[in-house]
Amino acid sequence: MTEVVPLTRTPKPVKLRVEDYLALDGLGAFDAYGKTELIEGEVVYMNAQHRPHARMKTQLLILLANALQKLDTRLEALVDGSVSMPPHNVPEPDISITNEPEGEGLIPLASLVLVVEVADTTLRNDLGRKQRIYAREGVPEYWVVEVNKAVIHQMWAASGESYAERRKIGFGTRIDSVTIDGLAVETSGL
Repeated sequence: MTEVVPLTRTPKPVKLRVEDYLALDGLGAFDAYGKTELIEGEVVYMNAQHRPHARMKTQLLILLANALQKLDTRLEALVDGSVSMPPHNVPEPDISITNEPEGEGLIPLASLVLVVEVADTTLRNDLGRKQRIYAREGVPEYWVVEVNKAVIHQMWAASGESYAERRKIGFGTRIDSVTIDGLAVETSGL
């Protein structure tokens, strides 16, 4: 290393960049952990998905995919796709709605129009750290599906590290996207 690094008197953690994470992942560095994400430069292990989470994600994916087909749009719902958010984030949302579903590599940040996280054990993280990242990166609309309380937290109008607008939609009612014209999902079957 030939760069001159300033002297520090307090040890500081090194944040991995997207390219560092992808290189390490490509070399198998995280194989023993199953699924991981890069969040704020840290490699984060993801829990195994138990049936309540997997079932909810599958049902919601079907509802969103069917609703998008009716709109005759280029938008597509993808499940468990990693998103490139340089320099320090590669989250893997449960569902991403993108206008670039095909291609190589990670889902481009600029292509995202809506992100969904399903929370049965991860509610605090999904409404906290992940919400701040998605808002800061300008994801237009963010839903957190709270499995245990049968509610969807819908957020839009990203402003800094938060969303200026939000509402809760209970299961059994219709949720209308604020940022995708005409997209509506009946949640009575969830």
